[in-house]
Amino acid sequence: FVGPSGKLLERMLAAIGLRRDDVYIANTLYWRPPGNRTPTPEERNACLPVLMRQIELVGPKIVVPLGGPAAQTLLNQTTGITRLRGRWLDFETRPDAPGGLALPALATFHPAFLLRQPEQKRQAWQDLRAIREKLAALA
Repeated sequence: FVGPSGKLLERMLAAIGLRRDDVYIANTLYWRPPGNRTPTPEERNACLPVLMRQIELVGPKIVVPLGGPAAQTLLNQTTGITRLRGRWLDFETRPDAPGGLALPALATFHPAFLLRQPEQKRQAWQDLRAIREKLAALA
């Protein structure tokens, strides 16, 4: 999250009273796929155990996947981001094993997508308000 999408992410966080230092940002992949294409299921699955362990170690209050690939990976969904966003879903770091975390998750649009599709910012703002309300309720 650098450049224009990073700046937009910082503005989005500020709109709900958060700074970038207040959140933990992780990527579903540790490399950029050739041609910046969408990661394959195999690529996502290769990184998933490390990502889940990162989340367990950080211990967030909520999980907010940004964009379709992140939402599909973390929430084990095949549904696109336009259908996933805006709904609180259950997230588990170890759905088939004991010892993991169970957290609320709300997927929303990736800032890079919002830069290309600014008309979707209204829906993203709804998601941000829901995130702010959930964090306040969990405080």
